[in-house]
Amino acid sequence: MRTSAGTTPRTNVNPVPPPSMHQLALMIWLAVFPTLTVLNLALGDLLAPLPTVLRTLILVTLAVPVVIYLAMPQLHRARRALIARRTG
Repeated sequence: MRTSAGTTPRTNVNPVPPPSMHQLALMIWLAVFPTLTVLNLALGDLLAPLPTVLRTLILVTLAVPVVIYLAMPQLHRARRALIARRTG
């Protein structure tokens, strides 16, 4: 079967199931905790004079894209590699 771009779609012989709720919770924790720790260490003194809600808004605005676009894809790749190594 060909796609509209004329390429053959890649079929996965042993597709990896999506993470369980517990695995996903652990992956999110592994992404969020270090991200917030680094941001707090890097920006803590700069943000200290600001009100708590504004500090939190700034940190979340920076942390969410880092977690979603950098950390979580890496953790999903690592999980897939671990499962592939176990099963294959």
